[in-house]
Amino acid sequence: MSTVSAEATTAGATTAEAPSTPFRGLVRTVLRLHRSALWFWVLFLAVAAGALLWAYGPGSDAAWQEYRTAGCAQGGLSPGCNTRVPAYQWFFTVTDTASELLYSVPLLTAAWAGSALIGREIENGTTAVVWTQSVSPARWLAAKLAVPAALLVAGTAVLSLLHRTVWSADRELWDSMGLEWHEGSIYTANGTLLTAYTLLGLAVGVLAGLIVRSALPALAGAAIGFAVLLNVIDSLRTHLWPVETLTREDGYPDYIGMVVGDGALTSTGARVSDPICVDDAACLARHDVVGFYRDYHPSSHFWPLQLMETGIVLAVAAVAVAAAFALLRRRTA
Repeated sequence: MSTVSAEATTAGATTAEAPSTPFRGLVRTVLRLHRSALWFWVLFLAVAAGALLWAYGPGSDAAWQEYRTAGCAQGGLSPGCNTRVPAYQWFFTVTDTASELLYSVPLLTAAWAGSALIGREIENGTTAVVWTQSVSPARWLAAKLAVPAALLVAGTAVLSLLHRTVWSADRELWDSMGLEWHEGSIYTANGTLLTAYTLLGLAVGVLAGLIVRSALPALAGAAIGFAVLLNVIDSLRTHLWPVETLTREDGYPDYIGMVVGDGALTSTGARVSDPICVDDAACLARHDVVGFYRDYHPSSHFWPLQLMETGIVLAVAAVAVAAAFALLRRRTA
């Protein structure tokens, strides 16, 4: 009888200890500490996905019906075309709002990671307690990065797929609203950049929290730091893939795709600034202008540009993560 009891006790102890590995415990702790942010993310996903699904289904059907009834879907806008109809306006409002919401995710992630995820815990002394409970600082930081990253990647991937589905199914409606594939929020939401920039926001926020070690200043630092990086990388976008060029003798070529630059051409083929002669032949001859050019990216460059920029963003995020670990190691050595 005693032998059976001893075995049962040993088995019970083994069963109780088996599930609780240090990293699993950290994962549960991160989820429990930040359950408010988790529920906010779930609600955000539900609202954004619901809006996009509505736009793809009943919203799109109603907008198309009114769009055709108004005579706007006949290979060009007819004189009687009127797009200021309720269903069309609702489609525009919902899709534009959804695009802007998705575009805000990386910045919101950076602000949250800097303040609540890292800065507040260091400010409150929570980390000092955790590091004395057989949890190394490096493992703590790994959990702080891995758990939100997994949830953010899964959510943004789904939202990007939904957004691109709506965009692909209703291109004529989007075009009629004057929205192009290369515009900021649409360009980011339609590919891999939404996920990449969200991971960059997480990395920048964590690094800012470790540097500042206080919630509110870390929030501001993370938001400003991410905004600066976003603007710098965005300024490189047009140069990440070779452009195509259109030329024309009697005025500028039409606007097609993402315009990078334009100007005038001389008889030697040299590119010069437009002298603004308009149709003044004498002025054009005086400046030796024989035509005009426009450099641009067509829509076929979407994925090359997306993947090039995604690689750069992920590389910057990796540098920020490495810097965060190096800073933590130096402070806790």
